[in-house]
Amino acid sequence: MDGKACVVTGGASGIGQAVTERFVAEGATVGVLDVSAWDDRRADRGREGPAVVVSGDVRDPASHDRVVSEVVTRAGTLDVVVCCAGRFDFQRPVTTMAADDLAAAFDEVFSINVLGSLLAVRAAAAALRRARGAVVLTSSSSAFYAEGAGALYGASKWAVRGLVAHLARELAPDVRVNGVAPGGTARTRLQGVSALGQHHTVEDVPGREARLARGNLLARTLVPEDHAGAFLYLACDALSTGVTGTTLRSDGGRGAPAEPGACPTAGADDRPRATGNPPREDVP
Repeated sequence: MDGKACVVTGGASGIGQAVTERFVAEGATVGVLDVSAWDDRRADRGREGPAVVVSGDVRDPASHDRVVSEVVTRAGTLDVVVCCAGRFDFQRPVTTMAADDLAAAFDEVFSINVLGSLLAVRAAAAALRRARGAVVLTSSSSAFYAEGAGALYGASKWAVRGLVAHLARELAPDVRVNGVAPGGTARTRLQGVSALGQHHTVEDVPGREARLARGNLLARTLVPEDHAGAFLYLACDALSTGVTGTTLRSDGGRGAPAEPGACPTAGADDRPRATGNPPREDVP
């Protein structure tokens, strides 16, 4: 990634921060767009921060324009856009929501998880075409399996899978567009839906890391750094020259169940509850 310039949305924590740190370590200039400040609590690991941090909301077109402009001004180019910002619904059943709450939650989840990616690509498209660059969107194992999330989050990540295919066609042949679908991941600080009163993160779920380790074939708890290499592969033209329009699963083998219809996470503890927020989830 020497000489490459990148923008990472949602890059101040979780998977986004791991991607940022990996890209910087590989020689890239990275600009981060996030509503939160850059998380420097891991400085003792020797990680380097981004060159540019823009405080802004992925739902705001001007925020995307600003981070793209700052990166291009600093580096003279923009080669890669990675979209990691997201909201999670904690498996809240839609039948337990009032109509107004459902509408507000839909707007919040889809505007961050889906519209945020569209706005990022729109703002960067011209620069990416000039650089013959790449886009990497963050999907989820919930874009392949109807479990581990509620209908709102799951549908939004299915939509991101669709964006990968359609944007790959729209931006071809100049820009490659792909996605990464992480499975259950610890230490992401993924936030709940404010419209549903979910003012907490997935890290507040008791015993979550141990349960995540039982939810994949590798029998280990995945953390953000475990997915950074998948983003690097898809972002780097030298590694994935012929890859576009695809979503790479980084989920510990959930796509290889032991028998037809089986899933490593199946079981009473994994089924959505009828009401309220469940005690666990297994998506990033």
